[in-house]
Parts: sequence; structure tokens; C-alpha cells
Amino acid sequence: MVGIVIVSHSKQLALGVRELAAQMVRGEVPIAIAAGIEDPENPLGTDPIQVSEAIAAVFSDDGVLVLMDLGSALLSAEMALEFLPEEQRQKVYLCEAPLVEGAIAAVVAAAAGGNIQQVMSEARGALLAKATQLVGASSPASIVDSNIQTSNPESPTREIRLIVSNRLGLHARPAAQFVATAARFQSQILVQNLTRNTGLVRGDSINQVTTLGVRQGHELLITATGSDADAALAALQVLFATNFGEDNAAFNHPPVLQHKVAPATEGELSGIPASAGVAIAPVVRYQPAPIAITEYRVDDTEAEWQRLQAAIHIARQEIQTVFSQASFQIGDAEAAIFDAHLLFLEDPVLLEAAHHRILEQHINAEAAWQAAVDEVATSYRTLEDSYLQERVDDVVDVGQRVMRLLTGNAPANLHLESPAILVASDLTPSDTAGLDPTKVLGICTTSGSATSHSAIIARTLGIPAVLGVDAQVLYLADGTLMALDGESGTAWVEPELDILEHLQAKREAWQSAQQQARATAHQPAITSDGRQVGVFANIGSINDVQAAVANGAEGVGLLRTEFLYLDRTSAPTEEEQLAVYQAIAEVLEHRPLIIRTLDIGGDKPLPYLRVGFPEANPFLGWRGIRFCLGNPEVFKTQLRAILRASFGRQIQIMLPMIATVTEVRAAKAILGEVQAELKQAGIPFDTGIKLGIMVEVPSAVAIAERLAAEVDFFSIGTNDLSQYVMAGDRTNPRVANLVDALHPAVLRMVKQTVEAGHAAGISVGLCGELAADPLATAILLGLGLDELSVNPQSIPAIKQGIHQLSLAESEAIAASALEQDSAQQVREIISTTPPPA
Repeated sequence: MVGIVIVSHSKQLALGVRELAAQMVRGEVPIAIAAGIEDPENPLGTDPIQVSEAIAAVFSDDGVLVLMDLGSALLSAEMALEFLPEEQRQKVYLCEAPLVEGAIAAVVAAAAGGNIQQVMSEARGALLAKATQLVGASSPASIVDSNIQTSNPESPTREIRLIVSNRLGLHARPAAQFVATAARFQSQILVQNLTRNTGLVRGDSINQVTTLGVRQGHELLITATGSDADAALAALQVLFATNFGEDNAAFNHPPVLQHKVAPATEGELSGIPASAGVAIAPVVRYQPAPIAITEYRVDDTEAEWQRLQAAIHIARQEIQTVFSQASFQIGDAEAAIFDAHLLFLEDPVLLEAAHHRILEQHINAEAAWQAAVDEVATSYRTLEDSYLQERVDDVVDVGQRVMRLLTGNAPANLHLESPAILVASDLTPSDTAGLDPTKVLGICTTSGSATSHSAIIARTLGIPAVLGVDAQVLYLADGTLMALDGESGTAWVEPELDILEHLQAKREAWQSAQQQARATAHQPAITSDGRQVGVFANIGSINDVQAAVANGAEGVGLLRTEFLYLDRTSAPTEEEQLAVYQAIAEVLEHRPLIIRTLDIGGDKPLPYLRVGFPEANPFLGWRGIRFCLGNPEVFKTQLRAILRASFGRQIQIMLPMIATVTEVRAAKAILGEVQAELKQAGIPFDTGIKLGIMVEVPSAVAIAERLAAEVDFFSIGTNDLSQYVMAGDRTNPRVANLVDALHPAVLRMVKQTVEAGHAAGISVGLCGELAADPLATAILLGLGLDELSVNPQSIPAIKQGIHQLSLAESEAIAASALEQDSAQQVREIISTTPPPA
């Protein structure tokens, strides 16, 4: 590979150019600098000996390209050649290209495998791209298709201009989608914010894309250079056309209220209203111990780099666990915050910066990582956009996670023994996502904002929050009584009786309204013409089942048992599982509990239960029942726990990812073995326990009548069924728009499954996210489903919708939906249907 030498009067300038150039090629091209002189009072200058040493450091038989800034730099470079052997001198080329642009163009060409002449040609032509962009920037067209070719005809450059329509621009989640999409292509993708007149940044860097400060209405120039440039830009254009999957109208932002400058009463603190609601409880202070690091020299830089990579790998696993838990607790949309956290760990700019510090400065991993993270955090803090400045919380969150792993510091414990208001300087998104709303009744911090990811999560969890109060709150003793009103942004320390009475009245009024809604939800879901439909809950924890019962669930239609396997280093024991299943059944009392056996793989990997080899497409891999049948001891342990918990209770077993009759029979055989073992040991269980399957694979629909003969019930999982029917990965932004459970193709699969189940005399439910969409309720009723299983918070709305519908009108709506050509047309039918009288 061609080597690059940068000669400059300023060492700082040369280091900056080298860093910028290295970022463009992930450090794959050898770059050396010769800059400045050893004179503290006048460090500017060039030294031919330095230049010759730099050439020797990156020398290659493929050649070395030397770029210089001005004046004596050229003379020093020419003199340096005299110190080289003749055979080396013939392979060193001094180039008149501009230093910064030339270096970037040269390293990109070198990384692509160009020879010395091609690299030099690219460097010399570096200003052409800038000139072209500056001239083209005045074009009024919203999308410009460029056919400009680079000097290498096999690497065409294409460009498009797009207007950003997202309400908050490219904040963390859309930026994460952008970067994830860009990274899937071989082409080099660069982005420029034309509205703010920024420079070009790498499209595969989450931090560089975010720090462009892209807001609604901004115009972006996106260039792609490579063999798949057209495909890359088309995929990115789809993201913008579909608004990155966001609904601007539904943006959840609390009202901005005027705050009092000074306390109106003794003990009153004014802050930012971040999450509505009233909380009155003792204070518990949360102050994670600071992680102290010491910088020291390391000789084995490779071992130190490997140590950092190991910590990053574990951090990635932890974040995946947080993401899975957050998906259960706050939903996939808000949990997508942690997608950006994962991309942060994969950011090539950040990793290269840390690697460079370890390799070049010989410093330890902790110091190198902290310096790289601080650099990124500073780039966020210096943005003019206040909303984007807040994303520094995510950077710090991820950075601290890795630092904790490097230093061996245990994570802070946020689990409270009794209900309290949590007081802290700030909470990270990871902290907030792990809170138990039954124990954390309120949040009061001295920093933060209503648009921070922590505030968004708090609102989703329903925890009242007041942020940005005076720092004196941090000195309160644990147990001090506090009251806070998240709607007005006010907190009171040891409030007076009249304040307490006012807040209690406000809280009781809110609770009364909630109780009234829940009271209606506790009634059976019966249509206006007498058809009763079961409304069950999808849960992923013991806390969820309590919320489900409070919201009127008639049972649990899906217990995701994966939560038992998360955040640990080994699988849960039989006794651990038994205790949880019994506790959940105890809360449900007489209500049914459908327990889905372990469903890992696809989007739910577990680090200690690996498939044994990388899977190109884990959604089509060894997941669900396939994994369980391949690991019979893991499967048997879970079945034993379920059977033991079933004695005297309404517990049912459900198998995930069933694609064949053979799989059902194999699972039934293992279940029979476990039942025989328990009988022999004299351990009681429900001998008539029901066994059902998830219908989420097209093959299961095609042979539904055969499968119905083997089991006691069906439950349709529309999340997976939609992506398998439409052949679209729901995590891939380029095709995610295809994965819509209201598409007629998916609805026909639901109808076919219902008909096969009813013909065999078994019940058919639906537990995908579609069941929680009030717009879909009429269609699902009309398709003949016996049960709908939804997240606990959706139960009252779904029951209310059923009460307002008749079976006759629902069947008519469903029949019409099945005849449409697209999900969009189905939605139009629903939205134009007159409301029930």
C-alpha cells in the first residue's frame, strides 16, 4: 500500500490533518508526519531529517507520497530525499496538491488499492470536488443526480440533496438509522449540511452525523463513491421519504411552563416539568461513585487495545440486554434509544481515536478511552442546537459503561427497598430504563431537560419527574419527605400541610380518573351485538403482571420468559424459574397464564447461550423451538418448572417459532418425558395442561389444519409473521416499511389460521403488536379471533373499542380489508369508517 507523509510548519496542523485523513479510511493507510521544530519559543518550521525519518517510517515498494504546506516545507522535503538510498528515492513522490484536501483524497485512493500514480492524481484533483459542491450548492433543485466520475472509472460518485422533514431532525434514533444503513454498503458515504454550511463528514459515524446539527427543514448533500453508490443513496433516500418511521404529529413533548425565579414558599424548588404526575414520598439520594482513572505508560500496546475491545464487547452485550428489557417495559419505539448506544460503541471515529492514543502515545486503555469520549462529548456540547447538546448524556452513559468494565467498578444499585422519590444530579438513559415504577414514585434532579432521553423514558414509565432544580436538593438526608408536581415543574421539601392537601387532592383526582377507566376495563369485552372477546396481557416481568391485573387483563396471553435469562452469566435454575412462575400465577389468581418457552435468537441473543457460529441472518436461523430442541436440558429445565407451577393453577405452555409438525411432536415427546419423570418422583402437576403454539411462520399457516390436530390452541405472532410473509427484516430501515401487519397478505394469513383452528375446535388468539392498535380492533374481530393479547397499558382502550363495535360491522370491515392492495388502503378504510352509533 502507498504510504503518505505530511510535512508542515505546524505540528498541531499536521496531527490534525493526519487524524482527519486516518478517519476516512479507518486507519488502514500508513501516514507519518514531519512537522515543527524542537524550539519551545518558536516551534514553527520544518526539518529535513524529520522528513526523511517520516518517509522511512511508511516506506513501501508501492511508493510514498509526500504532501507539504508551504515555503520551506518544500525545501525540506527535497533535501530529505538526499538522505535516502537511491533505490528508495526513486519511489518517493513530492506532490503539489493542497495539504488537507490532498491528504484526504490520497488516503482514500490508497485504501482503495490505487497505485502511486492514481493516488497522486486523486490528491491533485482534490479541490475539484470542493469546487463542484460549492458551485452546485446554489442549485434550487431539492434532489440533484450527479454523474461525475472520479479518476477511477470503477468508483463512480453520485450525490443527492434531501430536505429533512423530521420534527427534531437527525436526533439519535434517525441518526442511528442513517448510519446503520450507510454502513451496509461498500461505497464511501459523506454528508454535508448545506443549510448550516458544514464540512463533509463520514456517513458511517454516528457522532459525526449527529454533530452536523441537522434539524427539520435543513438541506443535506449526500455523496456516495463506489460500485454500489446508486443503491446506497436509494436506500438513504427511502429513510427520508418515510420520515425515518417517525410521526411528527405524535411527538411527545411536555408543555413548557414559566418558572418562578424565587421560591414562593419555604422549601419550594422550581424546575423543569419533564413527566406529569404527583409524587409524595421520602427522598433517596442516588450518587454513583465517580470512576477515578490514572494515566500511565504501557509497552504492550496491542494487549492494551485488546483489553479495551474486550470491555467494549461486554458493554455491547449489556446494552443489548438493556434494549431487550426496555422493549418489554417501555416499548420498541422508545427502546430504540439504545440502538444509538450500540452504534456509539461501533463508531469508527471514536474507536480509531482511542486506538491511536494507545498505539502512538502508549497510554493505558482507561486514559485513551476517556480522552476519546471526552472529545466526542465536547463536540456535542459546542453545538448551537440545544436539543442536540442533550445527546451528550448518551455519549457519557455509554462511555461510563465501558469505563466501569475497564476499572472493575460495580454498577450502582438503583433498586429501592420501599417506595421513594429518587434525587440525583442526573440519571442516564440506562439508569432510567431500569427503574421500577412501583418503587420509584418520582424523580428530582439538578440537571437534565424535558427532551432528554431519560425524561422520555420517565414519561413512558409514568414516573413524575422534575428536573433542573437547585443543587441544594443533593444535600437532603435520605428519608426527608418530598412532594413534586411533574406537570408544573415544582418540588417541595418537607411541604406544609396546605401544600400536601393540595397535591394529595390533585393526585387523588388523577387516580380517580385512572380508576374509573380501569373499572370499565375490568368488565368483559363484549361487542354491541353480544360477541365476547378475551383481552389478555403480554408481559415480561412480575411487575408487568401487576399492571396487567390493575388494567383489567383477563389473563396473560404471553409471558415472555426471556427476561429470566437476561442480565446474568448462566441460565436460570429450575427453582429460580419455578418461584417466578408461581409468583405471577399468584397475582393472576384464577386467570389463565400462557407461558411461552424460551425464544432466543434473531433480535434476542443471549451471550452465554450461543448458536455456536455466526449466523448471516439470525431471524432465519437457530432460534425459538429450534434452539430448545437442540438443547434438551435447557428445554427440560424450563418445562419442569412450568409443570410444577401448574398444579392447582390455570397455566398453559406455548411453543415459539413452530414451522413443522415434526417440531411439535418432538417438543411433545420431551414434554412427555418430563411429565413421566415428575410422576415417578411423586411431584404434582396439572396432568391436563394445555399445549399451544405460536403461529408466526408462513409454513405454520400453510399446514395450520395439521398443526391444529396436535395442539390445544393457536396464538398468532404478527410481529414475526409480518416480516416472514413480506420477506422484510423489520430491523432494516430500507425494507421496514414493507413489514406492516395490516397488509392484506398478512391479514389473509390471520384469517386462514383462524379458520383452521376453529375447524379443529381450538381457540385462536393474537399476541402481536397489531392487537394493541385500536385501529385494527374491528378487523381482528371481523376475522374471528377469540382472544387479543396486548401490553398492559393498552387493555382499557382495546376493551373500550370492542364495546363500541358490533360483530356484523367488524366482519364487513374485515372483508373489505382483505380485498385491498396495500396496508395503506386498509388504513384508509379504517379511518373512513363511520364511528359506531
